[in-house]
Amino acid sequence: QEYTLIKMEVYPECLTGQLAALAGKRVFLAAATLRPETMYGQTNCWVLPDGDYGAFEMANGDVMVMCDRAARNLAFQEHTAVEGVVTKLLGMKGTALLGCAVKSPLAVLERVYCLPMMTILMNKGTGVVTSVPSDSPDDFMALSDLKAKPALREKFSVKDEWVMPFEVVPCVHIPEFGDACAPVVCEQLKIKSQNEKVKLEEAKHRTYLKGFTDGIMLLGVHKGEPVKVVKPKIK
Repeated sequence: QEYTLIKMEVYPECLTGQLAALAGKRVFLAAATLRPETMYGQTNCWVLPDGDYGAFEMANGDVMVMCDRAARNLAFQEHTAVEGVVTKLLGMKGTALLGCAVKSPLAVLERVYCLPMMTILMNKGTGVVTSVPSDSPDDFMALSDLKAKPALREKFSVKDEWVMPFEVVPCVHIPEFGDACAPVVCEQLKIKSQNEKVKLEEAKHRTYLKGFTDGIMLLGVHKGEPVKVVKPKIK
């Protein structure tokens, strides 16, 4: 499986508190995705609140926020000044990143926020996850949980304006499911929360392959073209 790295630039005014040491630098939350064709539909990004993250300086001076393991992997892919050597400027928990506003490539929304997701695996990808609730059942249920549960927002000091205004952004049409497959399949399977892992796996099983084989792009320069044709181009 080949991941595409998504560099989501943090708006400078968010480099305060624990991130203040990064002020004046170009800072990106770095997420890995297997589905770059869905990036048009991003409504937020996710971090694990108690996950361990770091800010790492790359060869070009950019700073990328991700977990240590992902940074080490990048150091062997010609992204750091010295091969195999990481420059860690700062370490932080995921909670320090919550509420960061970012601009994500391809996303039709100019400004989306970093929010908590409890099911992120830190041994997979970068620990930072892009969120496309139109096409990802996990993302749809995690966003729905935050919207429906004020106590959950309060627990992580999540402001309403980071969550409540954001609706699904349809980006891929699948004949069987319409313009936004995740809400449809979650309703079909009667999924009530992001913690229903078995049902969410089934939801992904039903939609992900169809998104590739039958999907038609709804947004971007490849609008109207089949996903299976444009996926390599979007990468």
